[in-house]
Amino acid sequence: MVTKPKAIFLDMDGTILNHNNKVSGLTKQIIDELRDNGLYVFIATGRAADEISDLVPDGFQVDGIISSNGMAGYVKDKAIFEHSLPFELVEKVIEKAREHKVYYELFPYGADRIALQQDRIFMEDEVKDPKPESVGLNEWLSRQEAIKEAIDWKSQIEGNKFSKFYFFARTKENINQWKDELEKIKQDIDFTTSISSAHNVEVMVANVNKATGIKKMLHYFDLSDVETLAVGDSNNDLPMFQFVDYAVAMKNASDQIKEIVDDVTEFTCDDDGVYHYLKSLIVPSSIKST
Repeated sequence: MVTKPKAIFLDMDGTILNHNNKVSGLTKQIIDELRDNGLYVFIATGRAADEISDLVPDGFQVDGIISSNGMAGYVKDKAIFEHSLPFELVEKVIEKAREHKVYYELFPYGADRIALQQDRIFMEDEVKDPKPESVGLNEWLSRQEAIKEAIDWKSQIEGNKFSKFYFFARTKENINQWKDELEKIKQDIDFTTSISSAHNVEVMVANVNKATGIKKMLHYFDLSDVETLAVGDSNNDLPMFQFVDYAVAMKNASDQIKEIVDDVTEFTCDDDGVYHYLKSLIVPSSIKST
């Protein structure tokens, strides 16, 4: 086991975020302690970078952020790398999403996520209460918040740099049908897909994922790829788990994820699982006594 990794990568949803989409003060505390003792701590999330500030406590800091499943990397306010979806792909995917009435969010760099006004009715219908039992509370709350205030509804696509697409369906049948449709589109324009729940799928540039983002971040800090640890909970964390030295799944992760990692936290994301794991197994004894 990596008892004192040099670099730690933390997923957000289902990991440092509880199911109400908040990072606790205890999680901030342990990250601060680790960094004060010379360890590097990074966020590696499927979320866009612009979403993070509303989810974390005041004063929350990490050494770097890998966002949109590896599409972009930031250190403080500096962009270390940013991949962008081809505009041709953006247009084609939105056309097909409208045809199949699939809820979508397109994330431009440096601007609010967008969707087209003409698609608003079917998208609102997709996230109307009641919440389907199989949809996670955090994902449901995020979609309702997006519909009410986070999405910038446009008459046409604006911008030319896009970090990712996010797609959601209230039934597993519909999202699986959409995944099949994406595979057809991929025959003409290559891209990578990522899944973080049974009700979503995301689209990024081909051959981009959390692991490719981690490699770029390690290179930027002149860190080796040994003595690295990652904590996550879902399928979009699999490339990250395969890359790092020591992979840790949350207690709330699926059995499929737990079977392929090196360790599992004792507590869930709602019970500060990351804090307890890092405090008891990673933090040096000198920190534990503080």
